Amino acid sequence: MGRRSSHTAGELRELILEASTALISEGGLASLSAREVARRIGYSPGTLYNVFENLDDLVLTIEGRLIDGLAEELDKVPMTTSPTEQARALGRAYLKYTSEKPKLWNLLFEHHLPAGRSPPAWYQQKIDGLMQRVEAVVAPLMPESDPADVARSAQVLWAGVHGITSLATADKLSVVKCDGAGPLVDLLVEAYLAGLKSAKQG
Repeated sequence: MGRRSSHTAGELRELILEASTALISEGGLASLSAREVARRIGYSPGTLYNVFENLDDLVLTIEGRLIDGLAEELDKVPMTTSPTEQARALGRAYLKYTSEKPKLWNLLFEHHLPAGRSPPAWYQQKIDGLMQRVEAVVAPLMPESDPADVARSAQVLWAGVHGITSLATADKLSVVKCDGAGPLVDLLVEAYLAGLKSAKQG
């Protein structure tokens, strides 16, 4: 693309985000550089820093869009009266979304902010929104529990499902010769929630 100075600030922001997302999709986080993004959109590397404070801010914006996309997919999962069925469906939706864009999704866990810098509030709110979906499934099985315990149990369940999806996106499940990520997600969800239910009845 030839250089065009007629782009509005919003258009330029989208060009940068689209080129950066394509780069990461092709080669992972290591492939992202201001110089390569600038080359693809036909601007100088310094242009990026007129739109984003630095590459970390650019990457966080891409991550935020990924989280929004996942939230939209999870919102499509029909509500059921069974926490286990609901969690299993959410786990499958999570797996489907991450498997469609493995390098992009892994960005959330490969990218680290500099020491001493915390994610911005808007970013943390998106993560909290995802976790609240899991807490809503776990909470009925822990009716008399402290909210902190419910949140912790939801985090454990999410971490387990994410571990399976991470192995799947890295194409490492073949090492353990399993039937695939889907059945593993189902089994993990069923076993973990059965444990919570048993603990409640005990």
